[in-house]
Amino acid sequence: MLSVLFILNSFPTSSFSCPPHQKQALLHFKSTLTAIISSNSNSSSVLGSWNPTSDCCSWESVNCTRTGTVTELHLYNIIPYSDIDPYGIMTPIFHIRSDILTPLFHIQSLELLDISYNSLVGEIPGVGFGNLTKLVYLDMMQNRFNGSIPSQLFRLTNLRYLDMSFNLLGGKLRPELGPEVGNLRNLEYLFLKVNLLSGKIPEEIGNLTKLTGFSVQNNHFFGVIPSSIVNLRSLETLDLSENSFTMQIPSSIWTLPNITAVDLSGNTFTGPIPSSIQNMSKLEVLRLHNNMLDGEIPTWLFKITTLEQLFIGGKGNGLIWNNEAKIVPDCSLQLLSMTSCNISGQIPEWISSQKEMNFLDLSNNKLVGRLPDFIAKGKLELIILPENNLEELIPLLLFESKHLLILDFSHNNFYGELPKNIGYAKRIARLFLSENNLSGQIPMSISNLDSLRTLDLSKNRFFGDIIPAFGDKSNLDTSDLSYNNFSGNIPINFPKGMRNLYLGGNTFSGNLPVNWTKLINLQILDIHENNITGNLQDTLPQIQTLKALSGEIPSSLGNLKALKLLNISHNMISGRIPMSFGDLQNIESLDLSHNEFSGSIPQSLVNLVQLTILDVSNNKLTGKIPVGGQMDTMNGFENNTGLCGMQIKVTCRGDIQPLGPLKGADEKQS
Repeated sequence: MLSVLFILNSFPTSSFSCPPHQKQALLHFKSTLTAIISSNSNSSSVLGSWNPTSDCCSWESVNCTRTGTVTELHLYNIIPYSDIDPYGIMTPIFHIRSDILTPLFHIQSLELLDISYNSLVGEIPGVGFGNLTKLVYLDMMQNRFNGSIPSQLFRLTNLRYLDMSFNLLGGKLRPELGPEVGNLRNLEYLFLKVNLLSGKIPEEIGNLTKLTGFSVQNNHFFGVIPSSIVNLRSLETLDLSENSFTMQIPSSIWTLPNITAVDLSGNTFTGPIPSSIQNMSKLEVLRLHNNMLDGEIPTWLFKITTLEQLFIGGKGNGLIWNNEAKIVPDCSLQLLSMTSCNISGQIPEWISSQKEMNFLDLSNNKLVGRLPDFIAKGKLELIILPENNLEELIPLLLFESKHLLILDFSHNNFYGELPKNIGYAKRIARLFLSENNLSGQIPMSISNLDSLRTLDLSKNRFFGDIIPAFGDKSNLDTSDLSYNNFSGNIPINFPKGMRNLYLGGNTFSGNLPVNWTKLINLQILDIHENNITGNLQDTLPQIQTLKALSGEIPSSLGNLKALKLLNISHNMISGRIPMSFGDLQNIESLDLSHNEFSGSIPQSLVNLVQLTILDVSNNKLTGKIPVGGQMDTMNGFENNTGLCGMQIKVTCRGDIQPLGPLKGADEKQS
């Protein structure tokens, strides 16, 4: 890819003006896009330098030849995004259709077109792309294109880079991408990862002898890897992960002389780890985890001098680790993952020789004993050790690290208090300590971790009535303090960006916090099994004054539009279920059970089209259960003696049809 970009970007800036028809096409594209964006938001105009009075070769994102012909359009990420979710996926503000690209297809001199990261929707306009016969570089990554791959793309014989990753493309690889793929004999990079493509990889893939990068990660391909892959002598990276490939891993892969990275994870490959891997002279990345491989894990893996990343084991595997093996690595690993490999005893000492290692995952093994000093003292950024039997105090030295980003010690036997210097690990973003025997109060210094996004301390023995306050500048979006011994009032000092909040299974008491409704991004709220009392109207007195509510939950809770799960069960909350709950448009699970709610179930709940779970059992509700929409499929209404409706097969009075008049005596005689 770098060589392609170097060639394309080597053209100097034009000394001539671009052709009028190309300038007009670009202005047409801009005006259409600007009209859509400006009519839907207050966003500033995109492509601001595209001015009708200036030469289009001087515009941002446009490159030309010396003679003034447009050859490159770098239009990536020009459509604004509203947010980035916890998984790094961007949420678009707009859903702009792919036909907005139509004006660009008139610029037939294009050699580079980058429209990635724009979330364009609709099918890929194959006819339009078919006009761009000079294209060398085409990047459509991170859009929302659907349908099949248009055959016209595989007639662009000058293509050297093609990326259609992270779309919604579907269909079988044949005939859409069958024999025609062989036309792209100049192709060096082909990325189709994270789509819905299926079928078998065609044998014609072997015709792409210049291919150096090939990725179909996270699709629905199946069958065996085609034997023609042996022809791809220039191939450097191969990613077939997260598909349904079967049989043994073919030995032909390990004969390719330029391979540096192979990812076959997340398939159903069987058999042993191929011994021919050890002959690879350039291999840096090997990912074989989450397959059905079996046999003993070979120690020669650690003799591959070029190896930097090794991922083996994982779910479904039958590999066996020889705990008596003496390992003296010749490699210098940066990333090591050996999950579910039946490693027992203490963390292997040979890992201490890997001075450049920054990622270690030994989860779901049988490790015991203490955490060795080299784990705490090294350059490790990600330490993943859940589901073992490690048992000791968490060492103070661990949080002195300037490197630590993710720490997962969940489901072990760590005990004692959290180190008070936990706030020193300034870079830490994810901290998972659930299901241990940790106790004491949460150190106040933890609130200094401004980079912390996920905190999971659930299922321990922490106690106290003061939870450290995370300010609004904090990045914390998920906090799980459930199933501990916390007491006192529900904590209120959570940042505005909080998405998931779990406080259930403690002994919190009193009324709910006044400022809950500031958490406008909240998706999951779980406060079940506490000792919360009183009417929810009492938690927001200023709202009560404005609405003069009487005995009802404040309607302002309906403003939590992002909420997907609300669980306030097993408390002593009274009053009515508010009509505003019908405004929780994204709610999927609503649990109000085991409280003292009274009155009727509001008819507005039929508006909740995403609702899959509703539990209002064990309350004092009365009246007819609403019908329509998802409400017809709900069943969590037990132990409300005043309810009726078709969902519980109890007929309501208003639904009883009166009997017709009895026939009179005279009518009988006649």
